[in-house]
Amino acid sequence: MKSKIMYAVGVAGLLALLTTAPAQARTEPAPAQALALPAPTGSRPVGTVSLHLVDRDRPDPWVPAAKARELMVSLWYPARKGTGPAAPYMTREEAAALLEGQNVTGVPAEAVSGTRTHAVTGARPAGRKGSLPLVVLSPGFTMSRSSLTGLAEELASRGYVVAGIDHVHESYGTSLPGDRLAGCAACAEQEADPWAFGAKAVKGRQADVSFVLDRLLGRHPVWQDARLIDRSRVGMAGHSLGGAGTSWTMLQDSRVRAGVNMDGTFFVPVPEQGLARPFMVMGAGKVHEPGGQDFTWGRDWARMTDWKRWLTLEGGDHVSFTDYPLLTRRSARDLEVTRAYVAAFMDRHLRDRAQPLLDGPSAAYPEVTFWK
Repeated sequence: MKSKIMYAVGVAGLLALLTTAPAQARTEPAPAQALALPAPTGSRPVGTVSLHLVDRDRPDPWVPAAKARELMVSLWYPARKGTGPAAPYMTREEAAALLEGQNVTGVPAEAVSGTRTHAVTGARPAGRKGSLPLVVLSPGFTMSRSSLTGLAEELASRGYVVAGIDHVHESYGTSLPGDRLAGCAACAEQEADPWAFGAKAVKGRQADVSFVLDRLLGRHPVWQDARLIDRSRVGMAGHSLGGAGTSWTMLQDSRVRAGVNMDGTFFVPVPEQGLARPFMVMGAGKVHEPGGQDFTWGRDWARMTDWKRWLTLEGGDHVSFTDYPLLTRRSARDLEVTRAYVAAFMDRHLRDRAQPLLDGPSAAYPEVTFWK
């Protein structure tokens, strides 16, 4: 499976920044062996559970007939030692929808859904009450929460609880209870008016994230082990549209202390009074360099008034911060870089640990350019 990214000025460029847009149908041979995510590098085993959350106070923004907003959330967390089945990467139905949405033929859905992960389903969590920081992950448009599994497992192995959110009707396919598959109802709006869509989606994602935080951190949490979370140490990272949603979420929800935007256009501007919490932008290639095609980065960067970093992954593309390059049998290097810098950012701002990696260029990662 390949993802072709085409950046151009104007509407075509905006569409490319939102998602991976295939130019034509592609036939790919089935992988000769099972795909696998690289093992996390932290010292702790990883467990995972999936949650179905329903916000009955808010209609679905993409399907007006749906009077409640449904979300699927995966939690990854440090676990006690033990054995058990590894969690599926995604459902077969989700994989089939992804391949169809990317116009890929000749690849069985099982080749993607069967990707080997390293988290054990339902493993017993490890940690003391109130000891684990929480990181929320929001994927790119048309992508499911599974696209950030490699990053999620890495953070969990280092002692974080990670909540990956499927923003239902914004991915090619999300499996819901009752053998339902929610398709991309939002895709038509994105094609009609990218700017209006982007603003609507960013604000909707903020509402999704705040609702998830309410359900995890409130008096009656939906996860039975939520007592392990330190409610005062919450961060967020997002890819593409999820990155755009990160800054807006921080502006609207003070519980999120620090954020990372991975290659996402800021569809809703940071207000002139600024964002006074730590923020990092990670771009791929020349689009998100200073003076590049996405003018929103320079505009909003100037309005970030706390600790901040602007990094570029040279030679990368829009999906470099996800698992997808790995699934195409490209090098795992992009994921290694993403894991290293996002983990360092969270360790610095949620754990107050010095991180020399964030102070300037590193010989270990020469492909990372520090712009500011």
